[in-house]
Amino acid sequence: MSELYPVAGVGDSPEKIKEMVKEKYGEIAVKANTKDAAGCCGPGCCGDATFSVIADDYTMLAGYNPDADLGLGCGVPTEYAKIKKGDTVLDLGSGAGNDAFIVRSAVGETGKVIGVDMTEAMVEKARKNNAKLGFQNIEFVLGEIENLPLAANSVDVVVSNCVLNLVPSKTKAYAEVYRVLKPGAHFSISDVVTSGELPEKIRSAAEMYAGCVAGAMVKQSYLDIIAKAGFKNVAVVKEKPTPVPDETLRQYLSEAELAEFKKSGQGIYSVTVYGEK
Repeated sequence: MSELYPVAGVGDSPEKIKEMVKEKYGEIAVKANTKDAAGCCGPGCCGDATFSVIADDYTMLAGYNPDADLGLGCGVPTEYAKIKKGDTVLDLGSGAGNDAFIVRSAVGETGKVIGVDMTEAMVEKARKNNAKLGFQNIEFVLGEIENLPLAANSVDVVVSNCVLNLVPSKTKAYAEVYRVLKPGAHFSISDVVTSGELPEKIRSAAEMYAGCVAGAMVKQSYLDIIAKAGFKNVAVVKEKPTPVPDETLRQYLSEAELAEFKKSGQGIYSVTVYGEK
């Protein structure tokens, strides 16, 4: 599939995609911690699709801050990030700071955490959350993953939680991850992929169920982009299926088509990928 994330329609420009992402995630940030708040994994949820169906439970992790958990993740990338005390860690698409605060617990007082997000309202919310906690070694920065506001060879670990699927060019994104990592450093990134090219009816049903699926690439194509960026020892360290309920599929498929899909072995998965520079 194309690297462009088909939000309003196939062929939308990267600029249009980014504006729609900013708009939707800005709304989520503003509504956070209110009765109207709802997790969502992408511009596809400008309708009713929600993201809580994929999000993992963070509540038992050291550093967890409920004010920063908007239910937008699809994994726990810090689980495989091999973070050490004193590390400098970059969180891509840091949102309200959920993963960044988990990371801060791991790097300790001597480390540093940098969160980058392109949505102003998210950066503002993350900064407010951090101000309440009083951490001096966390910084939330406005910026785009395809053009990171960081120096080359400056980061020990990169983490990200279900954000790369929102980026118009994953090739540029992983090139930037490679650039900012120190030689020998590594990343742990969670995202959503598919096991094959999903038929249009299946993809439409999946997008209604969880908006982030609109940006999901075929797993092997996704891994190929990472390898082409120059990373070594790339591995899928965690993978879990994201099944779409039959009642949702039946809105798009006949019973015969549903049975055929189930036999095909195709599906949608949350994966956490590890790689080294």
